[in-house]
Amino acid sequence: MLRSIKQIYGYQIRETDDVMGAVKDFYLDDESWTVRYLVVDLGGLLPGRHVLISPEAMGRPDWETMSFPVSLSLAQVKGSPDIDTARPVSRQQEIELRRYYAWPLYWGGFMGPAGPAGSWLSPVDAAAEAERKEEWARRGATAVQERPADIHLRSTKEVTGYHIHAVDGSIGHVDDFIVDDENWALRFLVVDTKNWLPGKKVLMAPLWVDAIDWESRQVRVDLTKEGVRNAPEFDPEAPINREYEERLYDYHGRPKYWQ
Repeated sequence: MLRSIKQIYGYQIRETDDVMGAVKDFYLDDESWTVRYLVVDLGGLLPGRHVLISPEAMGRPDWETMSFPVSLSLAQVKGSPDIDTARPVSRQQEIELRRYYAWPLYWGGFMGPAGPAGSWLSPVDAAAEAERKEEWARRGATAVQERPADIHLRSTKEVTGYHIHAVDGSIGHVDDFIVDDENWALRFLVVDTKNWLPGKKVLMAPLWVDAIDWESRQVRVDLTKEGVRNAPEFDPEAPINREYEERLYDYHGRPKYWQ
């Protein structure tokens, strides 16, 4: 089922019957448009502490009680790497986090003593990482320095509000995201066009995004302003069904993700 990211903020994270914390934000992968982590506020347990939890550690969400069960203990979560969730998360920080929890590397590697000298990286990833370090050493950078090219995770709250630019001008801003609760794929950006088309919201698939300018907070899409003007309107109060998705994709003449 497709769900609004905004509506999931505040959901409880539960360890058995105990509340561990609440969902504060999500980190999306800007290459695959997939939710990689939930940002969890530990609240009264550790005031001010925010941790990242992968959907891989969660059981089936209980949508009625607005809670997510997790297969992690509070002690595990308390001891997890301290990551500043106010900033983009680098690949190096992800490696440390996934090594701690023994989660697989979703970008191609796997955990376990498969790499050289018992490394938890796969041979391919270990060789690639060594090559990257050598390259940065040649440039005079340290091996632990964060590299801009390694940053692929972005906060959904941070991207909310980014301006949307069509091929012929500005058309609104990102208001929300629609996620598939089966696999945590981001299916749509919700775009509010109130400054151009008062009261109208439309959906845009991530594959229609040409580029994102993180510095100027802009999302450039492969659509025209006129195309957006006449697109099927999105009603946040109505469930998104396949009939609506068919109309949306047929209107824009784009291939459908479910085919």
